[in-house]
Parts: sequence; structure tokens; C-alpha cells
Amino acid sequence: MAGQDIRELARAAAKGAGFDAAGVAPVEPFPELDYFERWIKAGYAGEMEYLKAADERGELKRAALARVAPWARSVIVCALNYNVAAPMSTECKDRRRGWISRYAWFRAKERGAADYHEIVMARLRVVEAQLLASAPEAQTRCYVDTGPIVERAYARYAGLGWVGKNTCIINQRKGSWLFLGVILTSLEIPPDMPAPDRCGTCTRCLEACPTQAFIAPQQMNASRCIAYLTIEKRGTLPEELRAGMGNHVFGCDICQDVCPWNRRAPVSRSFQAADELVNPALEWIAGMDVEAFRQTFRHSPVKRAKFSGLRRNAAVAMGNSGDKSFAPQLRALAADADPVVAEHARWALERLESE
Repeated sequence: MAGQDIRELARAAAKGAGFDAAGVAPVEPFPELDYFERWIKAGYAGEMEYLKAADERGELKRAALARVAPWARSVIVCALNYNVAAPMSTECKDRRRGWISRYAWFRAKERGAADYHEIVMARLRVVEAQLLASAPEAQTRCYVDTGPIVERAYARYAGLGWVGKNTCIINQRKGSWLFLGVILTSLEIPPDMPAPDRCGTCTRCLEACPTQAFIAPQQMNASRCIAYLTIEKRGTLPEELRAGMGNHVFGCDICQDVCPWNRRAPVSRSFQAADELVNPALEWIAGMDVEAFRQTFRHSPVKRAKFSGLRRNAAVAMGNSGDKSFAPQLRALAADADPVVAEHARWALERLESE
């Protein structure tokens, strides 16, 4: 089967599997991959050790796909829209409510669960199966956030969008609310054309970040990012960044919420929001016991923050709320057996009292 035919087959298979966009990128040493290595060495990845994984020669796996998968010749990138018709974080003003990132709200229609990794992977397998049915000699491998690959770089060269100043892939028609999945293949497939950068002179995302996580356009110090602080960071949060975290308890959408391209983003055909996770009550989050946490977030990305981390984040959000009615619950949390939760609750009480 000719390479052009395989590309069309992959696109049709992706559409049939429910993806909203698909394209093909070559396996090349893109400039973005060189920057990724420098970004890691500068310490901007914080404690995300999985991004720093190296091969036996000490070279970063994610920075050189050709070293990790020397058989790969093309990368099929598939995108799944997860936007829903619900308010953005910048529109929610109730001080007694927190914010969970939009990507973690969902119940998938076909799965009854909310873990996007499984959902995207199941659809990638459908595409992979059709490829192998037409080219059984091919070698393939599928990844959703777990592989030795910088997905957004390959998404750009697959024509799915440009890398915005907020470091997210932005599609001209679909915005940036996109899950990405990739299929590595040994097949030589003609690549798509990279999408042109359409951010122009807009800097809304850079200016809106409360913790000043952006070093420059398309460059982020992840260790200052609210998403990193509320999800990846374990233990004590840097005190100088807590006030900037606002009401966020899991992730952050601010730099995407203010992006003009997301004002016209279509609604997902695949996901429905669970109402209790959209702008959730801080009292509910902070008052959870471990069993309630497990049951509520069993199939959700929120479980990545861990029970301790989510309650820690809720305490910080309460302190940032300015609402003194949270004081009794914070006093109880200040005596919690978890020293991390207790310390952040004490900070929150002091912040409320100082106001």
C-alpha cells in the first residue's frame, strides 16, 4: 500500500474511531526537542522525574525518539476535543468554590469512566488495528502521555495546530481543549504540513498567569505553574506561590481560558461533565475522608493529586477565598494527623485573619 494511501487510511480510521483531528509527522530532530533537553537541565520540570528519564547513555528519552524507537519512521497524532458547555475559571466568582481543571470533569459517554488515558488509548487501538490490517508487516506502538515523545512537537509537525505562547497546541478551528494520542509506526508515510503560528501579537495568556510561570512565549517554568503545584508537587508548597494559586484545587485553565481561540472552540461529542466537579464546593473537597476520595475519583485524573495533596490544595484555596466562614473547618484541618494538610491549614487561617 502506498504511503499516501496509508495516510488517508489513518485519517479515515481516526475519524471513524471518534477523534476530531489526525495527522502525520516525520521522525526528525525538531528544534523543539533540543529545547526540551535544555529545559530539563534548567530545572524547569520541577519534581516531574518521569520527564527526565534517560537511556543507558544518559540521554533524555523524550528528546530523541530515534534513539528509543529506531524502527519508527512516522508518527500518527490524533486529537480528541474535550471542551464542554460550562463556565471558564475566569467566569466563576463564588469564593466558596474551587476549581478542577476542565480535562478532569468528565464521564465518557462510551465508557462510563473519566480517565482520558484509557479512552484515548482505546480509540488509538482501533486506528492501529486498521493500519495493521492493511500493512501487517508494520511495527507500531501507541502512547497517551506515557511514551518517550514530546506530543505537542509532533502534533505541530502533523499539522494539528501550532504551539501557542502558553505552550499548548492550538487548533484554528478547535482551540486548545485537546487530548493527544500518538501511534509510532515503521511505515514511511508522507507527513502533513506544520500549521502556521496564529498567536500574532496576543499575550493574554502570559499576562494572566498568577504565578508568573512563563519565562517567555512558548517557554514555561513548570515548577511555578498552578497545574504542577496542585497535581505533581508533593508535600509543602512554596509559600511565596500559595496566594497566586487562588481557588485551584486540581490543575489550572487560566492560560487557556483567556485565549481568544478557545472562545470559538466547539463542544465535545465524546465527553459530558460531572456537575459536582465543575467549580466544586471547597467545603466538600476539604471535608472528604479517604474512602470518599477513592470513590469519587477512582476513574478520574484527580486521583493523581493524592488524598493529602487535594486536601492541602483545598486548605490553600480556603485561605485565598477571603471568606472567614471557613475558619472552623480550617481549625479542624490545622489539627489534622497529616502534617502537610495541617501546615497549609494554619497558613490559610493566618491569611484569613490578616485580611
